[in-house]
Amino acid sequence: MSDTGPRNDSQQGDTWRSNGAPPRAYAFDPYAQPDLFQGVLARRMVAFLIDAVVITIPIILACVFIAVFGVVTFGLGWGLFWLISPATVIWPIVYYGMSLGGPHSATWGMRMMDVQMRTFSGQPGYFVLGCAHAVLFWASVSLLTPLVLIVALLNDRRQLLHDLVLGTVVVNASVARAKVSYAG
Repeated sequence: MSDTGPRNDSQQGDTWRSNGAPPRAYAFDPYAQPDLFQGVLARRMVAFLIDAVVITIPIILACVFIAVFGVVTFGLGWGLFWLISPATVIWPIVYYGMSLGGPHSATWGMRMMDVQMRTFSGQPGYFVLGCAHAVLFWASVSLLTPLVLIVALLNDRRQLLHDLVLGTVVVNASVARAKVSYAG
């Protein structure tokens, strides 16, 4: 089946370029498995606050180090303060990329609140997805602060706007682990 030739309606399926395979079902169904999504939104908000502290502590420590280093070097070390501005952008992206792309598919705050991020198909996250998740989260919160939370209240999976764009879902980690061990 070619994309340039005429199409026969009997060959046309519901999916695009799938060689006739049926569309993939979502791994996490809020109607069949409602316990995966119970309390996720509140846990995510607390996890965000924990992650904000985790992200802020190294930046504050770097500022203190540069200030002390500047005093020791009679002001020459204070020239390093220009590094703080790019570090406040790069550090959170790397933090989210490594933690969401790591073996737990969760940041430290998400692990403390027992939630994890998965793709719609149930696969764990990866580094680039974690980085994109951070960038889209901060962009959407900066531009559409109240609308981001309204989106989560209007869908059954409690996904925020950037989750919908990236095709991710946040679920209760202990419930998801129990389902996997029970199924296996």
